[in-house]
Amino acid sequence: MSSSPADAPNPLPANPGNGPAVSRQEFDALFDAVRTWGRWAAADRGAWNRVTAGHVQRATALIRSGTVVPMGLPWNTLPGPDNSKPALHYMSDLGDVEAPEPSTHKDFIAVDYHGKGVSHLDALSHIAYRGQLYDGRAAREVVDAGGARFGAVPALGPLVTKGVLLDLPAVLGIKWLEPGHALHAQDIIAAEKALDVTIGDGDAVLLRSGRFRRRREIGPWNPDVASAGLHVDAMPLLAERAISLLGGDGDSDVRPSPVEGLHSPVHALAITAMGVPLLDNLDLEALSASCAEAGRYEFMLVVTPLNVPGGTGSPVNPVAVL
Repeated sequence: MSSSPADAPNPLPANPGNGPAVSRQEFDALFDAVRTWGRWAAADRGAWNRVTAGHVQRATALIRSGTVVPMGLPWNTLPGPDNSKPALHYMSDLGDVEAPEPSTHKDFIAVDYHGKGVSHLDALSHIAYRGQLYDGRAAREVVDAGGARFGAVPALGPLVTKGVLLDLPAVLGIKWLEPGHALHAQDIIAAEKALDVTIGDGDAVLLRSGRFRRRREIGPWNPDVASAGLHVDAMPLLAERAISLLGGDGDSDVRPSPVEGLHSPVHALAITAMGVPLLDNLDLEALSASCAEAGRYEFMLVVTPLNVPGGTGSPVNPVAVL
């Protein structure tokens, strides 16, 4: 790219709000339109079935400098408006428990990771809509106190594919998108043009709103109440592009939700209808800087969730390799 995105005329409005409002009837029609149920034999892998050995090879061809950029947040043990269920971390051995030499130091970690304070992957068992998981599986029949027997995170395994960073603040020439800023299909297309990228089959799409820059400069807030993210009318475009993964520095949903009676409609469309796992709460600030320095916004993405039988997702520390 000969110039930075911020040098170009702004193709996106500065703060359009979270609308337009969408009725449940309209949402249900959209859900049915983007649904991919019955498409893959390994249904609990969903859209990760799209990623073949060829996709992995094409992703490795994107490596030029060898720069590795992690995106996971620090393990967050401090309560706050965006961390209502703090992670646990304590020392279980300070070197004086075992003998003889050498002494050891051990610690314990635990987390209720589905929230706003931990970088994590949502597997296909995480979200049900109208009582059904992806592929039409009845949630009550396959998820119980023992975990999920369909759509659990081990079925996904690791993912290596092309990642695309849609760096919206860079496109707009601003520090961050304000909470409540909804992104639409035309915004994605405009960002592709400004960043000289094209979202294709099997790609992972990461949306940067600048959430963590805003948090560091202004302070924390409750993203369940207000957050920048996708409006549901952007999802048919991503379905058409046949993506494998969607993620960002939020949880992909704009809030307040534009859909009556639904708190996380993009979750329902991505996970339950399209079979697309989500990456939530990524710190994309270093990746934004690295992409700007390299002059390109595509890279090899590596996601390696924990192998938790029955798990509805996993804490993760994805890496981009430029």
